[in-house]
This record gives sequence, C-alpha cells and structure tokens, in this order.
Amino acid sequence: MSLKLEKVNYVYSTGTAYERQALKDIDLEIADGEFVALIGHTGCGKSTLVQHLNGLLKATSGAIYENGKNIYEDGYDLRSLRSRVGLVFQYPEYQLFEETVIKDVMFGPKNRGLNEEQAREKALLALKQVGVDEKYFEQAPFELSGGQKRRVAIAGILAMEPECLVLDEPTAGLDPRGRDEILSLVSRLHKERGISIVLVSHSMEDVANYASRIVVMDHGKIMYDDTPAAVFEHWEELEKVGLSAPQVTYVMQLLKKDGWDTDTGATTIREALKSILAEYERAGKP
Repeated sequence: MSLKLEKVNYVYSTGTAYERQALKDIDLEIADGEFVALIGHTGCGKSTLVQHLNGLLKATSGAIYENGKNIYEDGYDLRSLRSRVGLVFQYPEYQLFEETVIKDVMFGPKNRGLNEEQAREKALLALKQVGVDEKYFEQAPFELSGGQKRRVAIAGILAMEPECLVLDEPTAGLDPRGRDEILSLVSRLHKERGISIVLVSHSMEDVANYASRIVVMDHGKIMYDDTPAAVFEHWEELEKVGLSAPQVTYVMQLLKKDGWDTDTGATTIREALKSILAEYERAGKP
C-alpha cells in the first residue's frame, strides 16, 4: 500500500491557552514495501505524525491518501485502514491486556470477525514469526521480559495482517541485546513479508543499519528526506537540532581529514570497513 500526506497540519488544543501546532505543512509519501525511518528530537512531532497514518488523529488541515483514496472523504472505511496500517506504540507492552499471550494476540483477528479457530491460526502464525516460544502461549503477558513483551505486542499487530507496520520507538527501555533482537526481527519481517515499515527512532545507529530512507523532523517540519548517506552528510546541521550522525560517520570524517581517501558517505560498520580496506590496498599498506 502507499500513503501520501499533502500539506498536513495538526494543532493541539485549538482555541485554548494551550494551543500548539505539532505538524506544519507535512508533505510525505511512503511507497509500498519501503523501510522508512522517522527521526528527530523529543517533541518534534514524530509520534503525532505516525498517529495520522492510520487515522487515529485527524489532521487540522491537509489531506492523507491511501492508495489514492482520501481517508477523510465521507464513506471511507477507517476501521479497515487501521487493520492494514498497524501501529505499535512506544512501550508496546502497555497495549497488552488479556490474561494469556495467545488470547492477547487473538484479540485483533477476533475483533475483525474471525471465529475462534481462525483467530487462533492467525495468532499462532504471528507468534511464530516473532519468535515467541510455545511455552509462553498460556502465560500472562505481564510475566514476560521486556523484549518478549515487545514481541507479543508486535505479534498482536501482525495477526491482523497489516500491509504497513508503524513502530514508535520500539526499542525504548531495552538493553542493547534486546534492542538488536527487536530491530533484527523488524528487518526480517520487512524482507520476508514485503510490508512497508515506518520506524520512529532517535538512534542514528539503528536507522543507519536498517532503513533505506530517513525522514528528519524538527519543530513539526520535515528537515531532510533522503537516503541515510545523503542525510548524514549534514551531520553538522543535525547536531544543531539535537541529533547526531552514527559513530561511523565521525570516524570516516576524521580519517578523511588525516589524508585517507575514505568514503565519508559510509553509514554502517560494514561499509566503513570495506572503504578502509580498499584504501589500504590502494596505498599498498600491509
């Protein structure tokens, strides 16, 4: 599926002393099967923006199109959109509420009208896809580790068979191992199922390793929208708005200043290593 936002504005508490514009003339298109990262400092509008993608929030002005259809037109099926654009909130374990893991994951399919057997089939497949062991299926989800809770929450969305998966800071509060496991899972789902991914994050290392496109937000506006390499070329500008490039970017910049003919557009360790080894060979160094 494709999603397109045209001149989208959103104002909180309109007409009150607390009025605040969170989104300002947002133009954004997410193509079918893309892996897009949305980054920016706290309060820049990232979470507000993604809640527009499945109609949880309605734009104050502007339009949003799903496969060319305006989601604000009379008669548009918002309920269907919300099943096809799955939103996993920050700290998704707060979305868990059923007495067992399997019942929690079955809730979405049953809410769509599937019977018990059909819903269970969808839930079992989703739990398998996210790597939750069978021994946890009849346990209360609240007894699981943070990483396992995230997996169950993601499974609950996957059981709805979304065409686009939106994850708002899915690794918040996890240790490095848990973070890597969740991001690797999301990457695998993208490759195996071909669904669109929108990943909200403040970690440049994360987005550099997984996303093919980065959208940078600042004060409710889109600052950059490009490939990771092109975005991180603006590392000095990113620092001015409270962000930073991946560590690899800084290392390659320093090597360049020291006379190495390295690729300053490298955004991952693998790319950096390839560039450094190529420079060693070119210079005839041992």
